Amino acid sequence: MKKILNAPAAAVEDYIAGLVAATPGLARVEGWPVVVRGVPKAPDRVALVSGGGSGHEPAHAGYVGPGMLDAAVLGPVFTSPPVDAVLAAIRAVATDAGVLLIVKNYTGDRLNFGLAAELARAEGIRVATVVVADDVALGDASRAGRRGLAATVLVHKVAGAAAERGRPLDRVAAVAERLLARAGTMGVALGPCHVPGAAAPSFDLGPDELEWGLGIHGEPGSARGPVVGAAELARRLVDRVIEDIGSASGEGAGSAGREGAGSAGRGGPGFAPGEPVVALVNGLGGTPDLELRILQGEVLAALRERGLRVRMTWAGPFLTSLDMPGASVTLAAVDEELEELLWDDAVVAGFPRRTVPLGAEPARTVAAAPPEPVAPPEPVAPGGAGSPAVAAVHEVVARAARAVTGEEAILTSLDREVGDGDLGTNLARGAGAVLAAADALRGQPDVSAYLAAVADVVRREVGGTSGPLYSVFLLGLAESLRGVEGMPGPERWARAAAAGAAAIRRVGGAAPGDGTMVDALAPAVAALATHGLAAAADAARAGADSTAGLRPALGRASYVGDRALGVRDPGAVAVAVQFAAIAAALAPDA
Repeated sequence: MKKILNAPAAAVEDYIAGLVAATPGLARVEGWPVVVRGVPKAPDRVALVSGGGSGHEPAHAGYVGPGMLDAAVLGPVFTSPPVDAVLAAIRAVATDAGVLLIVKNYTGDRLNFGLAAELARAEGIRVATVVVADDVALGDASRAGRRGLAATVLVHKVAGAAAERGRPLDRVAAVAERLLARAGTMGVALGPCHVPGAAAPSFDLGPDELEWGLGIHGEPGSARGPVVGAAELARRLVDRVIEDIGSASGEGAGSAGREGAGSAGRGGPGFAPGEPVVALVNGLGGTPDLELRILQGEVLAALRERGLRVRMTWAGPFLTSLDMPGASVTLAAVDEELEELLWDDAVVAGFPRRTVPLGAEPARTVAAAPPEPVAPPEPVAPGGAGSPAVAAVHEVVARAARAVTGEEAILTSLDREVGDGDLGTNLARGAGAVLAAADALRGQPDVSAYLAAVADVVRREVGGTSGPLYSVFLLGLAESLRGVEGMPGPERWARAAAAGAAAIRRVGGAAPGDGTMVDALAPAVAALATHGLAAAADAARAGADSTAGLRPALGRASYVGDRALGVRDPGAVAVAVQFAAIAAALAPDA
């Protein structure tokens, strides 16, 4: 798996160097994989230390700064940092008010942070520990306990804010415990992650499978199942967390050792209707914001359907698993104090500076400008609205639309080689819109009005450059045929096609030889005027084929230069597909 690295073994050191160099206010402890605030905290403020294996960025170094952590200790990828590194972090930031360690419930982390805490206490440093164990996938079935997942980030936030407010060590730890007592996280993966230097991914997952209930170290989850949509994904994640919080007892979300004494488990009630909660939708490293925001919207809808009042929400990569595609959902009940602490400023790289609470109402919409008024039909010309001419033209257009839809995969494949891979999808969407608008289109008073109406549909539905160019072509046809009664004859259609092609060249700037749709359209229009429709279809196909030997000068393929050589321009191929469909529809034996 290709990575942007110097060497796998140097990844953590190079990451620390890059982060500190680019982030004012951060520093590193010399000789140790520890990132700290550049300006130490006042001696009367509690200091917060967290960390763990690397590969979870922006956790944990991305949360060092005012309002969150004072130090982050970074181990190798997915490996707990050693005791001496944790101790170096504690020494670097210790204050008279004490140090709170925030530790995820993994055996290595608990051992190394725990021993470092004992050594620090022996040196006279006050240390308390909060262990995060928010995983709901397996409940309490494992003797190792629940894993620490993305609720860790919310603990950083509330404990960090409490420390900034000057709260004493026991109260800072208590705030973290109170959040964890009724917090839970459930994750799902669409694929594995790839550890730097490893020869294979962390696990194998089929193209139609999801992995449910996984941790953050690239390990497989608790169950495997078929791919589902975002709404169903959100429902299952939300329901699992709610179910677990409502039924958990004994040791659960948190376990704090304050000055080394005592512990507290979850054991709290479930979520009550109308109760305020917060929701964190965490990307696992390979999930784009587009998908995370879709999932976030579905999570909010699922929570409201269950009668919960969402006060704050976040979506983004907060505690990742390298490049794993997938997400986790963390829910936590909040009281007034926790809300205030979550609202306080945090000046760090990995978390929003301030989170504005949500209102009680669902997402708002802003009224758009009223749609353009539809002009009343002109006086019906001979043939009239719904005339045989309009109906016949629509059947030909529908034939071309269905042909484009049928070739979507081929057009998309070509566009992936020389463009951004969306041409087939865009044209198929426009074709579908034209077919769906059949009744309205057939009701146009004449062929010119019909073509203008199709241009309007295409302009609204087809993205990229194709939508405007096809719309311009159709408007050129419509304008050329204005005033024509009934069905235009072949010569009039040829002149109209030439007018449409000229409009495309005028607006788009392309000429034959530039490696665009014009290389198919221009020869087809010329052949239509002299030899008829069948010849036009042949000319379009030949023109599209010729683009494989051209170095594109305009359009999507021009950005890849010589790499486009040998690949037919997908826009030109789409033109050829449509001319072939039209010729077949109007052939004498059709």
